Amino acid sequence: MIPSLDQLKIKIESAVPGARVEVIPNNSPANQPSLLIDNDHGFAVAKFLRDNSELRLDYCSNATGIDWPSVVTKEKVKVKKRVDGVEKEVEEVVEKKSPEYLESVYHLYSMALKHGPVIIRLRTVNRSDNVTLPSLTPLWRSCEFQEREIFDLYGIQFQGHPDLRRILMWDGFKDHPMRKDYIEPDDYEYEPTPHDDVLDKARQHSSKTAIKSVGDHGAGGSENRQTGGLPHKDATLEQPLHLPPQAN
Repeated sequence: MIPSLDQLKIKIESAVPGARVEVIPNNSPANQPSLLIDNDHGFAVAKFLRDNSELRLDYCSNATGIDWPSVVTKEKVKVKKRVDGVEKEVEEVVEKKSPEYLESVYHLYSMALKHGPVIIRLRTVNRSDNVTLPSLTPLWRSCEFQEREIFDLYGIQFQGHPDLRRILMWDGFKDHPMRKDYIEPDDYEYEPTPHDDVLDKARQHSSKTAIKSVGDHGAGGSENRQTGGLPHKDATLEQPLHLPPQAN
C-alpha cells in the first residue's frame, strides 16, 4: 500500500539528500494531489520511486505538459497610515503577479504491487529562456514519445532524452501550439475536416493577400493599363480552397 503523500515526502527527503518535495493539493472532483520535486533532484527522486521495494512504481501511464503563464490578481490588504495626523488602519487594493512556468506531470503505478497512482511534477524556472527539465525516459520507456509531445507542443527541453525532436508538428514549425499565448496562423490552405471558422480564416487570408498584391501593382503600372486603368484583379481570389471532397 502506498503511504500518504505527506509520509512519502518524508521518505523521499530521507532517501535523497538535498531533495525538496512539496505536496500540491488538488481541490477538483478528481482530488488527486501531487508531489512537486525540485529539478536538481528530479531524476534521483524518480529513480527512488521506481526502485524502492515498498513502492516499485515501475510504470508511467502518462506524461502531460501544462503551461502556467503569469496571472495578475488583486487583493485587499489592511495597512496602517496616518490620516489627518492620526494613525489609522485602512484597506488598500494591491496587485500580485504570479510566477510563470511550464510543468511536466507524470502518473506512476506499480504493476508488480498493483497500486497507484503517485503523481509527480517537475517545474521549469520560467517560460522563456530556462525551460529545461530532466528526462524520465531512461527510467520509464513509456515516457519517450510523451516527452517528445510535450517538447513539441509546450517547448520543454528534456535533458537526457534519447531522441528529443518534434513528433506532431514538422521540423520547421515555429512556436509551440499548446502554449496559452500561442497565436495560430491564418493562412490555412487545406484542412482534413474543414470547419467553418477554419474556412473563414483561409478566405480572409486569401483576400488580404489579393489586396496587398493589387496595392503592389500601383495605380499607374502596366498591370492597370492592361485592364483599362481599372484595378488589376488578382489571381489569388480566383484560386479555390483545396478542400477534401464531401462525403456522400
